[in-house]
Amino acid sequence: MSDRKQFLIVMLVAAVFVGWLGWRGFEVISLNQRLQADPVVADYPYLHRVLRIDGDVAVISSLRSHEVATQDALKFLYPSLGSLTGNQRDWQRAERELAHVQARAGNIILTSPAIARIRWELDENWYHLSAMRRNTTALR
Repeated sequence: MSDRKQFLIVMLVAAVFVGWLGWRGFEVISLNQRLQADPVVADYPYLHRVLRIDGDVAVISSLRSHEVATQDALKFLYPSLGSLTGNQRDWQRAERELAHVQARAGNIILTSPAIARIRWELDENWYHLSAMRRNTTALR
């Protein structure tokens, strides 16, 4: 095979790969626009968003995980809840609201024909940025 043919084949494969990456990025953007268009999801203090798509699985950001309990996430989201006990109505309401919004976000994403399942992933960047904002505010 000549050098020219090899070059053309490599360029063709590269073009297909770049096109595929661009399409996946477009899908993520489109799904995130759906989330932002929903008034319940958009009005929640934490913005759930699609981070990436792995095959037919949408990976969505979340405040809670096996490492971070729901109450810890809510303390970070609503600092005023930190002084309340876990049995009080405000805690229960905040937990229900987070679960409702997260389920709604998941259902919105599952309406896409390209998505068969959802995987939730802890949004470590959000925690990091929120901690930085709190530290900056405390210094003022």
